[in-house]
Amino acid sequence: MKVCLPFLLIWIVVGCSPARRINRDLRTKPIYTDHFTGVALYDPVQQRALIQHNADKPFTPASNTKLFSFYAGLLSLHDSLPVLRYAVQHDSLIFWGTGNPLLLHPDLTDTTVLAFLRNRPERLFFSPANYDGPRFGPGWAWDDYNDDYSPELAPLPVYGNVVRFRNGKISPRRLADSVQLVSGGKAPAGIRRAEFSNQFTQLAGEKPARQDVPFRWSADLAAQLLADTLHRPISVVNTPVPATARLLRGSSTDSLYKRMLYVSDNQFAEQVLFMVSAERNTRLLAPASELHRLVDSVLHVPVAPEGHSPIRWVDGSGLSRYNLFTPNVLIDLLGRIFTKVPQQRLFALLPAAGQSGTLQRMSMAGKPYVFAKSGSMTGVYNLSGYVVVRSGKVLYFSIMHNNFTQAVSEMRRRTGELLKEIHEKF
Repeated sequence: MKVCLPFLLIWIVVGCSPARRINRDLRTKPIYTDHFTGVALYDPVQQRALIQHNADKPFTPASNTKLFSFYAGLLSLHDSLPVLRYAVQHDSLIFWGTGNPLLLHPDLTDTTVLAFLRNRPERLFFSPANYDGPRFGPGWAWDDYNDDYSPELAPLPVYGNVVRFRNGKISPRRLADSVQLVSGGKAPAGIRRAEFSNQFTQLAGEKPARQDVPFRWSADLAAQLLADTLHRPISVVNTPVPATARLLRGSSTDSLYKRMLYVSDNQFAEQVLFMVSAERNTRLLAPASELHRLVDSVLHVPVAPEGHSPIRWVDGSGLSRYNLFTPNVLIDLLGRIFTKVPQQRLFALLPAAGQSGTLQRMSMAGKPYVFAKSGSMTGVYNLSGYVVVRSGKVLYFSIMHNNFTQAVSEMRRRTGELLKEIHEKF
């Protein structure tokens, strides 16, 4: 018996290790088996996977997709964002959008365009000829057009492409006359827009404290809204971008990244791909092409033995259920991001669990130790990012929950409990 004692002790220690215990719980506990759960935990120092549970199975990522848009921006965008391309022809200045979403944005405004155009001596013309793509991403829900998280894609977003109703006030004012008051009957609460026009209805006597409703974007409307602010006319032309067009830059990329990651801003994530395209292609904005280029030539995702790719990336925000990522693909992405962005800057851009952004409601007391991006929709809750364990080591994690019927808040609670255990035991 004495000879076997060392081996028995080794078996006890290894068998009761945190990684083994959590892996066992993931296979057996109802809180993980009553739906589809995937977990990957990785130690970058030892270059070793600590937990692997359905880690190579594809999941609907929801807003975890924004981590890919963030990485696309890190690879291609400069420290300051592109805001316009412009060219002077005789007495005219023609400008084209770069997809920058900050022009007159109600929450994060960049005044570079206004300052540039306000005192130009030339006549002003806006051309939308550098973008002919769709207004919605593939797989977006058709009936989300009225919801604030689904503004239209555009080469020159204005006011965030939403109308803001707040305490009886309407912005932009140009669309105030497009609101019709209705009473009684089956009229829905809140502001409703007609699906294919900028006609809005509001219950008489109701003044919502705040509601943002996307408007139908058009080149004419964008030019009118900008002209209203500049107090000078802007005409619309259909002129291609010349090779001699110059690029105007504006605010810092980090200001956009932080809002995109903190509040999970869908428009910012989508328009990042527009701006990536603007940096690489002076003539056309082709966000979908940039997305495919990143998948094919940058991410180097290995193909499974069955010939299937463990990734399907179709939009910038994660609104589409066509997106599919595995936990291990997200671990690889987190490693790429961590090597490119200094830790202090990265952790300042990501929500901190229990402290800020979309993770503020996650119950975690004390000094923040989880910095991550969440992603949720009906039946989906995911969290991918970095956890600082008690030893001070930073581990990469991806925890993905799909196909559950419980409330998202319950999955958030379960995820928080698992991360507490990882923080305390590793």
